[in-house]
Amino acid sequence: MRGDYQRLVDEVSAALGAPATLEDRDFVLIAFGVHDTGDGSSRGVSSLMDPVRTKSILHRRSTAAVRAWFEAYGIARATGPLRIPPDPSAGVLTGRICLPARHDGVVRGYVWLLDDGHLADVELGGPGRAPDPRIAQAMRTAARIGALLAAETRAGAAAGTLLYEVLAGPAAGRDAALAELRDTLPGGAAGPVAAVAVLPWRPADPAAPGPGLPRTAATAVLAVPGAGGGRGGAGPAGGAAAPVRALAALVLLPSPGAVEPAVTAAEQLLHAAAGRAPGAARSGAPPTAPGEAPAEVRRGVPGGARTGSGEGAPDTVAGVGDGRADLAGLPGAWREALAAARAARAAPHLGPVARWPGIGPYRLLTALPGGADPAVARLLEPAHAELARTAEVYLDHAGQAARTAAALGIHRQTLYYRLSRVEELTGLDLAAGEDRLLLHLALKSARL
Repeated sequence: MRGDYQRLVDEVSAALGAPATLEDRDFVLIAFGVHDTGDGSSRGVSSLMDPVRTKSILHRRSTAAVRAWFEAYGIARATGPLRIPPDPSAGVLTGRICLPARHDGVVRGYVWLLDDGHLADVELGGPGRAPDPRIAQAMRTAARIGALLAAETRAGAAAGTLLYEVLAGPAAGRDAALAELRDTLPGGAAGPVAAVAVLPWRPADPAAPGPGLPRTAATAVLAVPGAGGGRGGAGPAGGAAAPVRALAALVLLPSPGAVEPAVTAAEQLLHAAAGRAPGAARSGAPPTAPGEAPAEVRRGVPGGARTGSGEGAPDTVAGVGDGRADLAGLPGAWREALAAARAARAAPHLGPVARWPGIGPYRLLTALPGGADPAVARLLEPAHAELARTAEVYLDHAGQAARTAAALGIHRQTLYYRLSRVEELTGLDLAAGEDRLLLHLALKSARL
């Protein structure tokens, strides 16, 4: 189906003599092309590139600010082609013609034609005006694209439901769901696969993203128990963490060991979560002033720099499991992806996209049951947060007092006093290797 999109986009480019870009209605890039001018050059490689198009191609999607700016021209409601003028202050150096790709009365995506002035005389049509035949042909092609996008959305919804059943449905029905998922996916998903976990999934629209991500065959949103850890250090003693929403993505791989497409999908999903986070621009939002782009667009900075929502909240992170030879290995790949995402939340240096082989001791820690060990329960109470942090830094520095005191910015005697208090609260002997191991594991586990 992806090849069909490219072929249709190339048809539009050829009909109008301009480079065309196809994005879905969430502004995820699907296909793009250049137009051969016939003189050995390709229109669109240099003269028709502007910062917004360049970033869309590089990041595989436009930012929320760019989306809001273009939607202010009414593209989400358009039934015919629209002309959008250039605005250098917004990074839009070249004008555009937007062809809405509609199906069943709904805009499913957008075909963008870059216009450096050579399309200025092309009649788009309107009341009492017939469109240029080339525009009419391009709109017929856009309608075919809209039908393909609608079909892919329906297929993606079905695959997403089955993916949910495989990963989170009743155990008795998972084998049947897996077999049905195999039948639903292109080619029966006979090749290698990987799983991606995005945690927590909390964009303004909490639904799973639609089609648009290359090699992503299905997505589903599910509740993950005990994954509510964060970056604030050891959590409270006892009690199960509240479930959080996670996004699961099934990614098709060229080979089991080549997980780069899954890493790319994880990065794009993080970008999507950031672009649609609470407070981000929503569909149909007007510019900050008539004809004025939001500041992020005017500065030309890419979106997604802020992935958290709320003061002190953990950033949204992603985990990627190892590749599997076929779909039968999906449940194990998902467990690894979720463990990697949990590790990235607990240890910032592992994220924002963590891969299962790279999370080190968290491969073991994420497999442990939840709940604090009784010996360290009191230490993990909020009143003793500073002591817990001191103990963790001390153990991270292999019990070296000088390095620990320097890292904490305290006097060595203060460190010794705090460590003695840790021993009193836990009943552990920090001079004993096994006691130190227990404490270190408990403190790291509390982060998860």
